[in-house]
Amino acid sequence: MTTRILPAVGDADAARSITTLLSQLPDAEPAQPVGDSTSLIDLLSQLAGESLDELPEVVLVHERIGPVPALELIREVSLRFPAVGVILVTADASPGLYSAAMDSGARGLVGLPLSYEELTQRVQAAAAWSVGVRRHLGQGADLFSGPGGKVVTFSGSKGGVGTTVIAVQTALAAQASGMSAVLVDLDLQAGDVASYLDVQHRRSIVDLASIQDITPRVLQDVVYSGDKAGNVSLLLAPGEGERAEEVNDRAVRQVISALRTKYEIVVIDCGSVLNSANAAAIEMADRAVLVTTPDVITVRAAKRMVGLWTRLQIRKAEETVTVVNRYIRNTEIQPPLVQKITGTKVAGVAIPSNFKELQASVDAGRMQDLEARAVVKQAMWALAGELELVKREEQPEKAGGRAKGGDRGSFGLRKRG
Repeated sequence: MTTRILPAVGDADAARSITTLLSQLPDAEPAQPVGDSTSLIDLLSQLAGESLDELPEVVLVHERIGPVPALELIREVSLRFPAVGVILVTADASPGLYSAAMDSGARGLVGLPLSYEELTQRVQAAAAWSVGVRRHLGQGADLFSGPGGKVVTFSGSKGGVGTTVIAVQTALAAQASGMSAVLVDLDLQAGDVASYLDVQHRRSIVDLASIQDITPRVLQDVVYSGDKAGNVSLLLAPGEGERAEEVNDRAVRQVISALRTKYEIVVIDCGSVLNSANAAAIEMADRAVLVTTPDVITVRAAKRMVGLWTRLQIRKAEETVTVVNRYIRNTEIQPPLVQKITGTKVAGVAIPSNFKELQASVDAGRMQDLEARAVVKQAMWALAGELELVKREEQPEKAGGRAKGGDRGSFGLRKRG
């Protein structure tokens, strides 16, 4: 049997040496190396979306891969693609690192400089394990084997641009269309998702920060679930802002990986202040959305934010979707200009400026009760459709139409005029 091997190596010289040695292994089919963690996850997600059989049997992760640290990357791959055997390639073959790699989900560790015999042994063992898991999955085992739920982050170019309202409504739209959705509040010091949905829950994401292995039972205890929030599950920010420091990037990566194995849609409100926690979420997201308003100050802030993400290698400008909120047709700053200034892709749906429609729901803290005929709600639900957060078969043929089941808003894609 041919063993497909995918190396993830950030260093060009190391990639060449690893590929050369892999090509000498018996029955091995090494793929072109990927240079960073984002490319690895994207490629595996694409292959898993086609078929479980398209995934490589073995993934080699070099110790200097980035921007996600090697052990965190191994943990994410193991959680999202459990039928793939992951091997860590490292110069440190100490018992401590070996134990940490196994805890993260690795199937083996190969020391540097590479040894043909050791590499052959580790690859064959990981491949055999992978084949066994796939055979088990093929027999109908109830295990997670797909690329996972879709993760979408919403970030504000500055405070007060409406990020939380849009995140809440897109999560409601996803749930109403029949998708299982969870809304995560990662605005850790000033999160107000609970206030917008009139929810009180004693648990928050802080309760997951120190847990090494997040099981479905643990998630069930911490995540709020109920019809009070439009049936959207909620993972809330801590009530005490000073506890935000307890949530680091490692914890966020683990939480998101666990959530996407249980929910089809994971919507994350990242607020407008970048820290290590929400930076990890933005880097992991399938879609990163930046919210701005059509005024000079906010668009400049959006450009600064995009530049910051680029410099920190969190998200490239061309991989970011900008949503124009409080849009007015006769304003001087139009979406095409926003796209030109920020270098991002501007969403085809702009959210119109009509606070009167929102005021009653905002003041009552009941965004889930916003009228379906409100044009602001229709635009936000149409945005959910554009971001592919809703089931296509649930969308009406006409834009602005009402979805099935009463007060369900609109999934029609309302384009700008």
